[in-house]
Amino acid sequence: MASVLPRIVTRRELRLIVPFSPQHILRLEKQGKFPKRIKIGERRVGWYLSDVEAWLADRAKGVPLVAAA
Repeated sequence: MASVLPRIVTRRELRLIVPFSPQHILRLEKQGKFPKRIKIGERRVGWYLSDVEAWLADRAKGVPLVAAA
């Protein structure tokens, strides 16, 4: 049985999903208010799509941006 791997989105794909500048996304990450990036190569990062989708769902529900504990 094949396992389903989590989908990772690139920086370019993230820009299509979340209309924030890379600098703003980095600020939110540092404040714990956006999903953390993962390193997938020497010069490549990505985000788990499920984490980004959950973050967007929270925004749609009106959940305020708060730092992760």
